Amino acid sequence: MNGKEMAARPSPFRGGALAAFLRWREASIVVVAVLLIAYFQAANENFLSSANLQTLSQFIAASAIIACGEVMLLICGEIDLSAGHVFALAPFLMHFGTEAGLPIMVALLLALVAAGLVGAVNGLITVKLRVPSFVTTLGTLYVLNGFTLTISGGAPVATAGSEAVANIMGASGYSEIIWAVGIVGVMHFVLRQTRWGLHTIAVGGNLIGAAEAGINVAHIKIGNFVLTSVLAGFTGILEAFRIGSTDPLAGGTNIMFLAVAAGVIGGTPLAGGSGTIIGALVGAIVLGVLRDGFTLQGINAFTFDVIIGGAILVAMISNIHMGRLQRGERS
Repeated sequence: MNGKEMAARPSPFRGGALAAFLRWREASIVVVAVLLIAYFQAANENFLSSANLQTLSQFIAASAIIACGEVMLLICGEIDLSAGHVFALAPFLMHFGTEAGLPIMVALLLALVAAGLVGAVNGLITVKLRVPSFVTTLGTLYVLNGFTLTISGGAPVATAGSEAVANIMGASGYSEIIWAVGIVGVMHFVLRQTRWGLHTIAVGGNLIGAAEAGINVAHIKIGNFVLTSVLAGFTGILEAFRIGSTDPLAGGTNIMFLAVAAGVIGGTPLAGGSGTIIGALVGAIVLGVLRDGFTLQGINAFTFDVIIGGAILVAMISNIHMGRLQRGERS
């Protein structure tokens, strides 16, 4: 091969690796995450220290797990605003179960069953009574908040269970983020490789077409509401074990909106029809990095939400333009 041919031949990296990266759905948010990590490490050399990485993992885990459920709902055109209050309720139900003499794991499973029932109610009202999920779950949000405050008396309680159980369920080091990564892996497989995931995408992409193709739309939507509530309840239980106590004011709309934001900035459109679980994890990493990085820098608490909101907008704009590049829609 002569010099002219070599010069005319495109670089394998530019023509291959870079093109493949740009086609990757999560490309833009991965770039944002890497840049933020580099910035905060440059601003504070302790950012990537072992102690801070453990703290960062705790910021990421909870929103990443709930985001898995919210992404499934967003894909099929729905949303669950009550997930943060299921997060708060489930640990209390587990606590009362242990007080009644049940073994800790039995109480935990019953709490998850109760969380699933909340999701089933949300799904049935939304699908069968044709109430928009935003309205349904907004109502459930207030019902659950009031119920949790009533049964708890507005006071926190200690989390029961042995040290061994607590360590497995979130109290030990990186155990909570290990749970999060495992759940993300399972949900990614479910979304991409199973009939349930394909039907979820079909329902969100073309509801009438999916129904005409024989997909049980009601079953898919209700099932994803149940899934979201169970994941939210499980996350609340993990947090209760990690902290060592259960607070009736924990979670709430804050953790729910963080989970939804993680899914959306990770590449799941609010319009439904497509989405990515891996992107939701990366989105949760971005939010966790921002929260932890700004805390280390001593950013005023009153301006924290302003900065987070601006960062979400920047990430969303980047994600939209990356999508256009992937489709070849250059302005």
